[in-house]
Amino acid sequence: MSWWDTITSTPALLAASAVTLSAALFVRGRADPSVVSEQAKEVASAAGADTSRAKMAQASDPITPSQLAQYDGSDPSKPIYVAIKGRVFDVSGKKEMYGKGAGYNVFAGRDASKGLGMSSLDPKDAVSDYSSLNEAQIKTLDQWEGFFEKRYSVVGKVVAE
Repeated sequence: MSWWDTITSTPALLAASAVTLSAALFVRGRADPSVVSEQAKEVASAAGADTSRAKMAQASDPITPSQLAQYDGSDPSKPIYVAIKGRVFDVSGKKEMYGKGAGYNVFAGRDASKGLGMSSLDPKDAVSDYSSLNEAQIKTLDQWEGFFEKRYSVVGKVVAE
């Protein structure tokens, strides 16, 4: 990853924004130091400083595509899963992003590797076969995978029906 990719990545931008805002509020006397400290820990975790959850959850439970489809956000009593390159992530903590009617719901309940690599929200692109992606799109897919690894637990692996 180049230095430009590193400083313009989502985690780096989130961390920089949160630290700047926290510092500004603290300097103005509007923020409790313990709150700022807690926010800094949260941002550091989201930015990848603590990836123990993702590393710990290397689940290999087999999940078929038809089973995965049951976790698409349409049933509020079930978790929401998104698979990338065959690895299934639990994204339930971000229902506002992946739940029914949300912007990224197109990826829920399926291995959407190709669509993620293409940065496409078209349901026809949200498929597991990403062999047609070009080099830049593969890089984008890899970045998405890294993003998910840092934020969500792996709950299984997609297997054939």
